[in-house]
Amino acid sequence: MKKITTIALCLFVSFILMLCVITTEHSFASNSKLEEIRVGDSRGDWGLPNPYQHYPRGPGYIRASWVFDTLIWKDQNGDIPALAQSWSYDPATMSYTFKLNPKAKWHDGKPVTAADIAFTVEYYKKYHYSWVNTESISKVVASDAQTVVITLAEPYAPFLANIGGTMPILPKHIWENVSDPKNFTAPEAFIGSGPYKFKDFNKTHGSYLYEAYNDYYQGRPLADRLIYVRVGKLLPALLNKEVDTAIIQPDMAEQLEKRGLVVIKDENGWNKKLMINHKKVPFNNKIFRQALAYAINQQEIIDKANRGFGVPASYGLLTIDHDMYNPNTPKYPHDTQKARQMLESLGYVKGPDGFYSKDGRPLQLELFASNVTVGGQSAPDRDGEVLKKQFEDAGIRIVLLPMEQATADARVKNWQFDLAVSGHGGLSGDPAGLNQNILPDEGGSSVNSARFGDNAELTRLLREQLKEMDVAKRKEIIFKIQEIYADEMPAISLYYPDSKAAYNPEKAVWFYTKGGISGRGVPVSQNKMALIPR
Repeated sequence: MKKITTIALCLFVSFILMLCVITTEHSFASNSKLEEIRVGDSRGDWGLPNPYQHYPRGPGYIRASWVFDTLIWKDQNGDIPALAQSWSYDPATMSYTFKLNPKAKWHDGKPVTAADIAFTVEYYKKYHYSWVNTESISKVVASDAQTVVITLAEPYAPFLANIGGTMPILPKHIWENVSDPKNFTAPEAFIGSGPYKFKDFNKTHGSYLYEAYNDYYQGRPLADRLIYVRVGKLLPALLNKEVDTAIIQPDMAEQLEKRGLVVIKDENGWNKKLMINHKKVPFNNKIFRQALAYAINQQEIIDKANRGFGVPASYGLLTIDHDMYNPNTPKYPHDTQKARQMLESLGYVKGPDGFYSKDGRPLQLELFASNVTVGGQSAPDRDGEVLKKQFEDAGIRIVLLPMEQATADARVKNWQFDLAVSGHGGLSGDPAGLNQNILPDEGGSSVNSARFGDNAELTRLLREQLKEMDVAKRKEIIFKIQEIYADEMPAISLYYPDSKAAYNPEKAVWFYTKGGISGRGVPVSQNKMALIPR
């Protein structure tokens, strides 16, 4: 009897202890709250966080995404509801119907309604926002307070990605009287419906301060404050926990992991690229451009300029990780002799120190090289040095001109260059990005775009793929686009650098988004869903 009583007592004590542990754990989980998350960034200034103030590259859009929500969004697995809790497409009427989340509110407490969505579309039609093209939309109707119907003028395959999942929704009651959005910087210009309120930006220090929106319709964010900090040396800042997450150089990974930080790697969504001025002689001849490609050793650039951290890029522009990547895209294996033969076929004559034109002028080209920004971090560029050696091995003299990225960008925009090393992301997003990075009217003055319109079939297919709503048929078109682009070579994708980020797991769990953030495929790990309780 005594033995049974003792066992019962032990079991009772164990139960009480277990209950205490469970209660404690539950209490910690339900009441745990972070004061702040600090994000390190080597550049700092990406513009003010609203659609008309942020800088056009991806990190600028990310800064605004904390404040302004879209109809749909993406987490690590794909599309998820945002302001729209459900949506459907009617091919007969070419209309998308979105049912809004009735809990959604603006930061000033007013409800988000279908009228705001309709207003936003019309506002972007009147005042162009570079990240969203609304030309495919013929009309938008708010059928009731929570339902909006967007009708297309013609089929537009990237609609959900490039509009539904990219377009920041504006509050009508604030923007309806704004006729100069690019100069609208009053506090109400930053009232959105996103998880964080914008509080301050210090341009000198490159820092941003956001505060949690307590009434956010998807749940209060995990941290009271989100702070972006410009950091000169990211490695010690992460090791000393001065910042909680940052994009890192690949060779930092081992040391950070040893100190308990988590390192994550992105898919290949960003490419280093050789821009070519195909509007001038000799670059207007595709045989010359192909000769340049044969002269390039992609792996050698990765090994010598990037310490082996990278993967050779596809010459078809679309990333090798994309669902619509064509594995049969033409390739240009490094072959210096073939490059020389192609130059000779164009009439260039061998000399003791390289090729000469028929009239005796040396074949000499200028190559711009500058530091580039990968995922918001400035990275040193040695690619130009390796390319110079490779081209000179093929008999092409190179004048290497190191310069600031802004200066190089301006020269490329104005076609005042021969060759320029550049780079951009968005290659894992919707294939509509091909149009933006190839065509002259789509790319505008972007330094990322080849702005190439000399091949009528390529232009036709790029237009056609936007209208093909059947995924399988669209994929066939995308395959052909890659083949033609790689044959024309208006720009040469060199490699995909390893993109990595590190974070302190005690604060939050960050992730890279499959296909990148928004339809543009931004290859940044700062997806706002990482700070939303799921």
